[in-house]
Amino acid sequence: MFVGLKMLKDFVTVSPDTLVKDAQKSFEDNRLWMLLVVENEKLVGYVRKEDVNAALPSVMTSLGKHEISHLMSKLTIKEVVRKDIKTVTPETEIEAAADMMYEMNLAGLAVVDEKGDLMGYINRSVMLEVLVEEMGYREGGSRITIETEDKFGVLYEVAGIIANMKYSIISTSTFFHGNRRIIVFRVATEDTSEIEAALNERKYKLVGPDDFSGDWQ
Repeated sequence: MFVGLKMLKDFVTVSPDTLVKDAQKSFEDNRLWMLLVVENEKLVGYVRKEDVNAALPSVMTSLGKHEISHLMSKLTIKEVVRKDIKTVTPETEIEAAADMMYEMNLAGLAVVDEKGDLMGYINRSVMLEVLVEEMGYREGGSRITIETEDKFGVLYEVAGIIANMKYSIISTSTFFHGNRRIIVFRVATEDTSEIEAALNERKYKLVGPDDFSGDWQ
């Protein structure tokens, strides 16, 4: 999956001259954590929700009502814009973009073409949607979770067992918990007992929430 296939093309932007109070309203109305700042159709930076909130007068301020009103009519995004904007191209692998956002604690990334022109935007909500899609959650079916050694051929063998039993595999995912490798299959059936019996016969270790309860207590 590539960023260009999941990026948002219709999204809210602000300009350096946008009033901070108007940007705050955009954050609230659109449930955003970051806004891209665009000037003359060029990306110039971004502003975070916490930057805007920090710039607004506190309820504890000593300023009078008229002073606050005057301040709010003058304070613009150019006072709080951040220029260290991180970008990706539409060809970027979605997992690479997610890793960048995680490592840098970013709320989103601008998507630009080879000329640096803004094409789209990708944020945490998009990443969560991709996770749900890749896990096949909305396709229904049931989960089968296996704990196994990190060895060659496990996915191939388990997928073969399920396919030979004429069940359709909706999705497969691999996770690591400490030194434990966890493989999750989502299968298009409500009753997995036949599949579980076949996997138990092959000495695969099936696990569920109870097997991990000690890790979250």
